[in-house]
Amino acid sequence: MNKNLLLAAVSLVALGATAPALAADLAARPYTKAPAMIATVYDWSGFYIGINGGGASARTTWDLSGVGREGSHDATGGTVGGQVGYRWQAGQWVFGVEGQGNWADFTGDNTSSLLAQRNRTKIDSFGLITGQVGYAWNNVLVYAKGGAAVVGVKNEAFSTATGGLLASNSDTRWGGTVGAGLEYGFAPNWSVGVEYNHIFLSDKDVTFAGLKTDSIKQDVDMGLVRLNYKFGGPIIGRY
Repeated sequence: MNKNLLLAAVSLVALGATAPALAADLAARPYTKAPAMIATVYDWSGFYIGINGGGASARTTWDLSGVGREGSHDATGGTVGGQVGYRWQAGQWVFGVEGQGNWADFTGDNTSSLLAQRNRTKIDSFGLITGQVGYAWNNVLVYAKGGAAVVGVKNEAFSTATGGLLASNSDTRWGGTVGAGLEYGFAPNWSVGVEYNHIFLSDKDVTFAGLKTDSIKQDVDMGLVRLNYKFGGPIIGRY
């Protein structure tokens, strides 16, 4: 037999013997399970800082001491400011504390029913120190708040005959506040929300030097849009 033919036959035999073994190796490769799906769970815990803006109406009543009611008016206008706070989350419950400070321009006036005067009120600033209790559905948070309020007020009396200023009084008043809000986390560190606040200030005697003393009561209803940045990102959970 030709030597070359003999070598070719041996090679064919060897190839036939190894082919089943290679096929067996390929079939024996282990199956790898796909990785579990990962879902982002929003965490409201941490320090935050933000800005806010909106509008308000302050219902103000003037009572002339020892005589009777002069009248009421709504002091309305806009406000802008900022807030800083801290929240911690336990399950779906969220607790927090916050301090807020705003510039304001809530202005209104009315003609006195007892004197030839026009009474004017302007709130030019306010601050809120509050606690919060909320409930979160992942990156959506609803909450209630309450605490103390401090308001900067300027009261003025004008002559209805000449329009000239007769007397004025600037005052810092303390009271309480309650409110509620809805906040949406649209990124790991950013959230936007809307909030309602009611500030109530008890009656206070305000003296206009050489003119009169009025007992003035104020209540403020306010709506705000807020943007917050939180220091810290979301936690990661698995389905």
